[in-house]
Amino acid sequence: MVDFARSPRSTIGVEWELALLDGDSLDLTPAAEDLLADVAERTPDFENRIVGEMLTNTIELVTGVHTTVPGIAGDLCETMATLRSLTEPRGIELMCAGTHPFAQWQSQEIRPKDRYLELVDRTQWWGRNMLIYGVHVHVGIDSRDKVLPIVNALLNYVPHLQALSASSPFWGGTDTGYASNRAMMFQQLPTAGLPFQFDTWADYESYVHDMLKTGIIDHINEIRWDIRPSPHWGTVEVRVCDGVPTLEEITALTALIQCVVDDFSARLDAGETLPTMPDWFHAENKWRAARYGMEAIIIENAQADERLVTECLADEIERLSPIAERLGCLTELRSITTLIDRGVSYQRQREVFRTTGSLTEVTRSLITDLRTSQPCGRPADQE
Repeated sequence: MVDFARSPRSTIGVEWELALLDGDSLDLTPAAEDLLADVAERTPDFENRIVGEMLTNTIELVTGVHTTVPGIAGDLCETMATLRSLTEPRGIELMCAGTHPFAQWQSQEIRPKDRYLELVDRTQWWGRNMLIYGVHVHVGIDSRDKVLPIVNALLNYVPHLQALSASSPFWGGTDTGYASNRAMMFQQLPTAGLPFQFDTWADYESYVHDMLKTGIIDHINEIRWDIRPSPHWGTVEVRVCDGVPTLEEITALTALIQCVVDDFSARLDAGETLPTMPDWFHAENKWRAARYGMEAIIIENAQADERLVTECLADEIERLSPIAERLGCLTELRSITTLIDRGVSYQRQREVFRTTGSLTEVTRSLITDLRTSQPCGRPADQE
């Protein structure tokens, strides 16, 4: 049996994976273990907010539980400032994107944790290639009965989120031709990729039971779907997004996700059936968004109607604006329009490479994006 710890409706939390870079070469540096030791010794209040990940070149910022997107922004800014107080004396730079533009996977170190070592031992070449970074957004669900209908309906938004966050055109020093190469790579792992669509919680429990019994997973967290129930936290966790380099992009994505989930929750309370599409449409949409980014023409509904993803996003911003105003994230939701006009990360990276011919300069631009990321929002305790 899989127990679901309910959360207050539409509360939010964010996990933001950051790359650690040598300040001179701008290549990745295996500094996570030393930094985590510094956190434990010098800033112990942040031990649950600055944590390690699979690779020693990665630090993850984890927020607390918030009701508003500005609260998330304030939380992340406070934690980022603390992290920089530890990285700057060491000459370490920070950046975030779905991939580092030129770093080589063969040079990276895995943290000596059993679950990471077992993953790489099992998955071999693909596991060792997971030189990728993401953003995860949790949204609280107040009833277990809502979880799977919301997960199934959220699949319709995979291309919107994938395109808007796409930031991994380069991998290992090569332009892959994809807006999000990370999306294509991560789904190579067992139990990663798009989730199955289950009708009942009992069906989901049966799946989890089978995965555990056959040894495919040892823990429910090893189900690494792009969108998944997170029973321990009482949330739906949206994991489809590439790592993004600015707080503006983090808050825009979080606002969109919070508004969509809140809308679905309200519609379920009203007795509605949420819209779904066949699995093959979702697989196609994910590929189109990963390949073409903001130029993707996506399948909108079960009737196979198609439109440009930017047109779909414009309509969603308008439709969700009253919800965003109620949730206190209207500014962040509407900032999506500005992000599209400016160019999302994969577009900005390619433009830097077009004008400089240097992936080092692309990397430098990502460092600058993060350093100049504005606004930090109000403090987390003033929501």
